[in-house]
Amino acid sequence: MARLRAKYNDEIAPALAKEFGIKNPMAIPRIEKIVVNMGLGEAIGNAKLLDTAVDELRSITGQQPVITQAKKSIAAFKLREGMKIGTMVTLRSDRMYEFLDRLISVALPRVRDFRGISAKAFDGRGNYTLGIKEQLIFPEIDFNKVDKTRGLNISIVTTAPNDDQGRALLKSLGMPFRQNQRNQ
Repeated sequence: MARLRAKYNDEIAPALAKEFGIKNPMAIPRIEKIVVNMGLGEAIGNAKLLDTAVDELRSITGQQPVITQAKKSIAAFKLREGMKIGTMVTLRSDRMYEFLDRLISVALPRVRDFRGISAKAFDGRGNYTLGIKEQLIFPEIDFNKVDKTRGLNISIVTTAPNDDQGRALLKSLGMPFRQNQRNQ
């Protein structure tokens, strides 16, 4: 069992139930899935970029990514319906907790001038989305093999009914939220 999952089951879930007065154990907020997405708009002109992005995302998450396709044609971007424009991975269960543990304890502290992440990126339903500007913060990526830095989006989907419970869940899991919200 993942270290973060054991901590959630033993310490965090009972504390959240007590804090919010939840009697039903199934109503306690928990993480449902983590979606890691890497959009590659420049893959329209060069399809080889997609292969390197798939390899990088596979090494970061430990799971084979899915190649995403354009849903609509957009003439201004020279984009046709069905063109391959990105990769994504949906993590669940132990892989999800292992990835979140590595993200919180290893990758985020490697961000240059890191002061914490914004606590305002919740969607109103307890889900959190984090944008990362470069994939090099993950130690699994070999710096010498990277041809171009790419950003990725990480969406943490929770069962929390509102942002307050979602924020309390992520904070108790160790997510480093920024302390001072005024100086952003």
